Amino acid sequence: MSWDMFKSAPPTVQVRLESNPPGADATTSLGPGCKTPCSVSIPAPDAPFTVAFALPKFQPASVPVNVIKNPGDFTTPASVTTDPNPVFAELQPATPPKPVRKPHRPRKPKPAAAAAPAAAPAEAAPGATSPFPDPNAGRR
Repeated sequence: MSWDMFKSAPPTVQVRLESNPPGADATTSLGPGCKTPCSVSIPAPDAPFTVAFALPKFQPASVPVNVIKNPGDFTTPASVTTDPNPVFAELQPATPPKPVRKPHRPRKPKPAAAAAPAAAPAEAAPGATSPFPDPNAGRR
């Protein structure tokens, strides 16, 4: 016969997991996880643990959780709580990668020969195309 049947099962802790925006995958460093908002039941840990939150298009977040053990006495049973509870993470949008800019290349100047023929007809009859009188008209 074994005395194990008189031992109590290890206490469990109910931990509420929430995020903004909701729908993040929350995973405890102890194993259990769920999609926020949700609750997980974990065996009462002896040490602090963390909860990692992940959501596409958002930066991942990790929240440390402290374990508080109350030993109890003759009138109250021992209990284990976590701080914070609920565990909450504010997820920040992931910054999109900056667009790659092409290096600036100065424009090539147009050849002077191509610009000269277009300007020649305007010089031949400046009075016909300009609303202003030709200042050189009387000096020829």
